[in-house]
Amino acid sequence: MSDETQNPNQPPQPEPSVLDYLKSLFRFGSGERIQLPDFVEAEQSAISDESLAVSEQPETFQPANISTPFPWRSLLALVLALLGQKLFEPPPTTIPLGVAFYIMALSMLGWAIYRGEWTLMPLAETSDGADPLTYRRLALFISLPLGLWAFTLFDNNLFTKTNVFIWFVAVVLFIAAFWLNQQSSSSGITKKISAWTLLLIAATALIFFFRFTQTASVPPEPFSDQAEKIFDVYDVSQGQTHIFFPRNTGREAIQMYWTLFVANVFGTGLSYLSLKLGTAILGFLTLPFIYLLGKEIGGPRVALFAFILAGIGYWPNVISRIGLRFPLYPLFVAPTLLFLLRGLRTRNRNDFLLAGLFLGLGLHGYSPMRIVPFVVIAAFGLYWLHSQSQGARKDLPVWLVMLGLVALMVFLPLLRYWVDHPAEFGFRAFSRLSGTEQALPGSAIEIFASNVWNALKMYNFDDGEIWVHSVPHRAALDIVTGVLFVFGVLLVLIRYLRNRHWLDLFLLVSIPLLQLPSTLSLAFPGENPALNRAGGAYIPAFILSALALDGLLTSFGRGKMRSVLIWGVAGLLLFMSASQNYDLVFNQFNNSFRQGSWNTSDMGRVIKEFERDYGRTDTVWVVPFPHWVDTRLPGVWAGIPNRDMAMWPENLVSTVELTGPKLFMVKANVEDPATNDQGSLDILQALYPHGELRLFDSDVPGHDFWIFFVP
Repeated sequence: MSDETQNPNQPPQPEPSVLDYLKSLFRFGSGERIQLPDFVEAEQSAISDESLAVSEQPETFQPANISTPFPWRSLLALVLALLGQKLFEPPPTTIPLGVAFYIMALSMLGWAIYRGEWTLMPLAETSDGADPLTYRRLALFISLPLGLWAFTLFDNNLFTKTNVFIWFVAVVLFIAAFWLNQQSSSSGITKKISAWTLLLIAATALIFFFRFTQTASVPPEPFSDQAEKIFDVYDVSQGQTHIFFPRNTGREAIQMYWTLFVANVFGTGLSYLSLKLGTAILGFLTLPFIYLLGKEIGGPRVALFAFILAGIGYWPNVISRIGLRFPLYPLFVAPTLLFLLRGLRTRNRNDFLLAGLFLGLGLHGYSPMRIVPFVVIAAFGLYWLHSQSQGARKDLPVWLVMLGLVALMVFLPLLRYWVDHPAEFGFRAFSRLSGTEQALPGSAIEIFASNVWNALKMYNFDDGEIWVHSVPHRAALDIVTGVLFVFGVLLVLIRYLRNRHWLDLFLLVSIPLLQLPSTLSLAFPGENPALNRAGGAYIPAFILSALALDGLLTSFGRGKMRSVLIWGVAGLLLFMSASQNYDLVFNQFNNSFRQGSWNTSDMGRVIKEFERDYGRTDTVWVVPFPHWVDTRLPGVWAGIPNRDMAMWPENLVSTVELTGPKLFMVKANVEDPATNDQGSLDILQALYPHGELRLFDSDVPGHDFWIFFVP
């Protein structure tokens, strides 16, 4: 109320407090929203202008001069939160103190938001276009019977040249039947190398280093799951072109064919390196979609930060290096979300067709992708419930059906397998969800609630106990990204409460939805949280972190000195993040993995030496022992990817009939007789009195093994 209109008989109204403003902001109660003081509105206006200038022209880095107060509250909130997150690092003895620092940090963040310092870029306007509801009748009428024909040909769980060709044509014609021809808006534009381009090139080089350096040695050893994959890839190389690979409770097909392609292109053979190199490339291919998704949601600077944070992050790096299907989940989540969100903003059906294409492809990759159709439905539902969908609600069912039918057409081979073998197709998922393999250890509702809570905590506290794809019991995000993630969640939540934009709510809701493959592990709650099954959730998590970082830099305002300070702060934070992530991946994870995995590569070298000296490997065996090596892996290291080297103790006597030199590898532990396979050694020494016994001394404690050589 101005001085001119204030009633002189009324006492002066006190300035509203931060608490009053927050209550108004969140619309608690029935009162009107409190207006910010003029100086705050001016600051917000200046900051918004600066944000738009930077996002629209990131290559210039020359904003005009606008006076903006120094954002000391934002920086103090950041420092306090960094200290708090640092105290969450293992061992967990200082968590209460870390919580105290976080409370202070969030209080300062609330003050910074109230003062208009830390703000987010406004979301892009939704198009007001409408779908023309046209289609190409001939293409549609040809594609449908072709799809049905392909479905009938996908019998015997095999891809053939005939059914793949008919399926491919059916998919292409179905998409073409609904595709809208549009003129490209970029024609005639000359691209030039700018500062922004150079920055992107530098960021890509940094990420390339993180993703591919030490690929051969980090992690150092495979385990049983990799043995299964190599045997599956070998089957493909021998012409067994399966749609669904039933070995080891069943696996989708993409990784097997991709690994064979990588092995042939890079000459790495059917090896552990081929598996790791293949999945590392898949993880790297996810990042351009993260960049485009960040640009769709927050502009170029958010895109850059999301690209870098996800590229150097410990979580995406680790699950991309294991050599298993893990990165296929985020790889297909990212483009599905990109085209889905862009389609709902632009109301362009072509984006929905592309979203369906990537959704269908993703279902051939990794089983957690099966949750994404429900995420898509949730996005459509939230969009329909909010005002941004006005004028398009009659088209939403059409777009959803188009998206779903494209995904179904791409999914046809697996659909046929599912129809023919429903138990095998769903066994892996239902073995975790229900008591088919192991009885639930308690109430399903209580276990699920506990799983959800534990999964939400993994970003900042504890990523679980599965050593094969994590550093157990530490945060899934590094210190810097963890803080930005918390701030990003709060900032987006506040923006949603103020503006009621469906996309903000979807960003928040998508995280627990994409974690469901992990949190639905009711029969095995110890497998939750799992970085692999929750991998799709890192897409919105890094977007939220990037939004927070962009909002912090926006708070510095405009001017040459402020521009230097902006990129200085960004550079410092990204350097801190990169340093810790490097240590997490190449030191902590690598060392933890070496302790947990068995040194089958050493056994492979022993086999190769035997082959070099005697020209054969058919008289080399590994004697199995509980909780020891997978006896297929030494052969993989030795270049024999189709042989299990096992010779069970009860069958050792059968080796006497064979002539020529022989070699046996036996479990050793001189410090713990209970895990030293003395029984097999006694049998061998009785069968071969002149045999030579020596200990292979591993550089990893507890990983020694006996070598029993028969001349």
